[in-house]
Amino acid sequence: MLCPKLRDRVRGMAVRHLIRIGGAEEAGGTSVPGDPFALSLLRGGLVRPEQPYLRGLPASSAPQTRAFHPHGTLNEAELLDAAARHFDAPRIDPCQPLPEAGPIDRLGLALCQRHGILPWRQAGAATVVVTSRPEAFARLRPMIEARLGPAIMALAPAARITEALHAARGAQIAQAAETRVSEEESCRNWAGPAVIPAVLALLSAFLAVLINAPVATGLVLVGLSLAAMICSTALKITAAVTALRHPCPDPADLSPGPLPRVSVLVALYRESDIAPRLVRRLSRLDYPRDLLEVVLAVEAADRLTRETLEASDLPPWMRIVVVPPGRVKTKPRALNVALEHCHGEIIGVYDAEDAPEPDQIRRVIERFRRSDSGLACLQGVLDFYNPATNWIARMFTVEYAAWFRLILPGVARLGLMVPLGGTTLFFRRKVLEELGAWDSHNVTEDADLGIRLARHGYRTELMQTVTREEANCRPWAWVRQRSRWIKGHMMTWVVHMRAPRLLWRQVGARRFIGFQVMFLGAAVQTLLAPVLWSFWLILPGLPHPLVQAMPGPMFAALLLAFGLSAVVDFTLGILALRAAGHRISKLWVFTLHPYQMLATFAGYKALWEMIARPFYWDKTSHGIFEPGKTGDGAKQPPGK
Repeated sequence: MLCPKLRDRVRGMAVRHLIRIGGAEEAGGTSVPGDPFALSLLRGGLVRPEQPYLRGLPASSAPQTRAFHPHGTLNEAELLDAAARHFDAPRIDPCQPLPEAGPIDRLGLALCQRHGILPWRQAGAATVVVTSRPEAFARLRPMIEARLGPAIMALAPAARITEALHAARGAQIAQAAETRVSEEESCRNWAGPAVIPAVLALLSAFLAVLINAPVATGLVLVGLSLAAMICSTALKITAAVTALRHPCPDPADLSPGPLPRVSVLVALYRESDIAPRLVRRLSRLDYPRDLLEVVLAVEAADRLTRETLEASDLPPWMRIVVVPPGRVKTKPRALNVALEHCHGEIIGVYDAEDAPEPDQIRRVIERFRRSDSGLACLQGVLDFYNPATNWIARMFTVEYAAWFRLILPGVARLGLMVPLGGTTLFFRRKVLEELGAWDSHNVTEDADLGIRLARHGYRTELMQTVTREEANCRPWAWVRQRSRWIKGHMMTWVVHMRAPRLLWRQVGARRFIGFQVMFLGAAVQTLLAPVLWSFWLILPGLPHPLVQAMPGPMFAALLLAFGLSAVVDFTLGILALRAAGHRISKLWVFTLHPYQMLATFAGYKALWEMIARPFYWDKTSHGIFEPGKTGDGAKQPPGK
């Protein structure tokens, strides 16, 4: 804080500066347009002259009313009281009574959400329009009055405006969020239960063939499994070698220049345990607060999480958006609702348990600055802060390290389509909206969006910036989470293979083949894994019915594929652990195969749900394992 004498001097300088830019210039007698609201706040002693806004920094597009919050002493209620006096505008509660639907529809629901305005009620020939940003109302007035006629500005807190808007038009908001993606690229028309008769018919036919020709059927299944394993192993080798030869560049320091506004979206559902830690972790992000907003999307029925967040003393640049009930309850639907309420040019996505590196957003902005407009998405590296909790946590850590530090960077470097991870994602907003944002019905909306980006000519790149999260390491919880991922990947493959010729033309042969290996090949390998497991009977000398019938070259190829796949998995795991800096014993890597068997159980659960409950989001619980209690010596996230 400034000493009183220096503070008075700075206050005087700030007042003179604001008079020059906002009021009448006494010496010259000329009037220059400027910032009379800021001047009134300063003269009234309601804000400090040392605030960034009053030093002239927000030549940014940050709303003036937000610019006073992060570093000043005003809360929203005090600021609205001051604005009501300055603009001679009434303060109202837009929920008492609720707004009329007609004016909202005439102005446009999306416009109301985007600008935080609410056509409330008719007052004679005029319409009362409520806002929490009076300084922006003059700019919006011509557009408002072109649709509604004369408008009277009234003031209310942003949260109450959103609450009233959702109460009046919640069903329409939910429907818009659920149908943003075009039908051709969405899975919302997938009628899972309707295919049950066809599935039963196929299953009956398969059993009939198996009974009548068991050996031939077994050989076909072995051949499919072998082909999937060989393709998957070849992709891993190629991607890893490419990543090692052409590593992702280290994030550069932020160069001087104007910064864009960034909106970070976090979807939360039944996350009351982790919510306070999330607020602390995101508060450590190093980015100007007047250019950063965090939108916490909470389901309407989840009162406990919302109350926990409200009790966490959220900073002014974080706010809650309540997601109205709809036909599905998924993370992508919540993100679509939140997107309409944010103002950033860059849109980031985190999960509830995430602990990002503090300088992450600055690194992202610099990477976007140095790239062309074809770069639409940046994916950060995901890692775990509890890798030594138990065996599953160690294996999950090995798997994530290999995927995010070797395979996925190599896939991006090879120019293949990148199936995104669900968090530490940053998008150019313009591109995100062009594609319809997220498919609300796809339970792996991240992977689907990565494919759609590639189909529309955009690219994704990996960044060497790390976000740590909680490893899901209880057996049944792990199977449930993995089954959701497998189900979503299978649905993504079905959606994008509706028109295979079109997909081929859009992405080319190389990326088309890569898509088949990553999605179809992975599903085949997971579901047919028991066929290959059966060959372990040979080790103790037990007979196998297919060995005698199998051609010699096929059996040799099977043994070679088994051995090569194991060597590749072990090697990638060791290299990735070293790159991640984890001190987990490398010997744990050699227990990967029992861990991978869990995925097959998840795969059959996913296959059943794809038919019976295609849009069901099997929720993963967070906040169970504390960071810092991992015991592996790796760097831990702040904000325990």
